[in-house]
Amino acid sequence: MSGQGSSPAAGRRSHGRAPSRHPVNMAFEHAPLGARVADRVTGFMGSWAFIAIQTVIVTIWIGGNVILLFNFDPAPFILLNLAFSTQAAYAAPLILLAGNRQALRDRMTLEHAAAETDIEERQNLELLHGNREILQRIEGLEQRILQLEKTILERLGGGGASPAG
Repeated sequence: MSGQGSSPAAGRRSHGRAPSRHPVNMAFEHAPLGARVADRVTGFMGSWAFIAIQTVIVTIWIGGNVILLFNFDPAPFILLNLAFSTQAAYAAPLILLAGNRQALRDRMTLEHAAAETDIEERQNLELLHGNREILQRIEGLEQRILQLEKTILERLGGGGASPAG
């Protein structure tokens, strides 16, 4: 086996993929446990699976209490309302925490992209400057070639018999 993912901790952290070297991913890979839990919980709460599971639970809760399969929360379903309130009380701070982390992640991504762009711009300017130097040398060589050609033609024309017409 290769060194990648050979330990259980490395496998859990990278989820079977090679770890990313992007600074944003490296920073969030080592996030505190609470922040990672908040990301996962809010990720699940914003999924269709959560909506489906909650709909099934509420349907069973209401249906079971209406047709008296169990009678622990008769209409107007006070305990169900309490459960929803408790869920909202925990969900709101988790959503805010995850939103703050996403904003930080976005900012770090933009800063990294800007830094990479600056590096590329400097490299492009260096290449442009180098190309200008090369063009100036080529122009100088062209001038020198034209001078040599003129000198050769003068010597050939002046030293020998010129073609008469």
